[in-house]
Amino acid sequence: MLHLFYGNDSITVRHKAHDFVKLREKEGMVVERIEAENYAEGIFADIVGATSLFGEKTLYVIDTPSTKIEIYDAVIEQLEAFASSDNTFVVIEEALFAPQKKKFQKHAETIEEYKKPAAERFNPFGMADSLSRKDKRTLWLQLQDAKAAGLSAEEIIGTLWWQLKSMRLAKITTSASEAGMKDFPYNKAKRVLGSFKEGELEKLSTGLLAVYHDGHLGAKDIDIALERWMLTL
Repeated sequence: MLHLFYGNDSITVRHKAHDFVKLREKEGMVVERIEAENYAEGIFADIVGATSLFGEKTLYVIDTPSTKIEIYDAVIEQLEAFASSDNTFVVIEEALFAPQKKKFQKHAETIEEYKKPAAERFNPFGMADSLSRKDKRTLWLQLQDAKAAGLSAEEIIGTLWWQLKSMRLAKITTSASEAGMKDFPYNKAKRVLGSFKEGELEKLSTGLLAVYHDGHLGAKDIDIALERWMLTL
């Protein structure tokens, strides 16, 4: 019999496979592990029909054969034999592509996949809102979250620049159509203008632009310069 446990959530995959193996072990099965270190050519053909001296059934754990091409090829070649064997074969794998899954699906008695939950991409526009409220503390904390999520300083600066540009346009125009903006972001930008002193938006914009250019020219560390710019709010 053949059983497959796989997926990119390797911790859960191993826990589930371990629980399966432990249960069979309690039922009297002998457990043996086959890994890259103890693999020998032809071993699978030998153990498919192997019998214990005392008549116990054997469960073979084949751990991530895809890490070594010759082991993986040998496993694929023996899938039908594993499925029809009186012994039990448990294959532990990482994420598999569709063609690989299909090969196992033809022969495995059970297939269990465990995936990590998809990580939500950090939304940088929350930073734009904090900037418009002049909420320096929240903006700095969001910057740390953005960097932890893998956003580059350039992406973050682009979002902040967009917000400053929206507010500057709202300041010198009387309608969204005149500013070339949608009603919602325009009205939102218009509402927060009172929080900024005369000339402050222009100063912030000039400073942010300097952060971008100095960072790209290597004159300053762009991440440090961006944090310092935020402290000027």
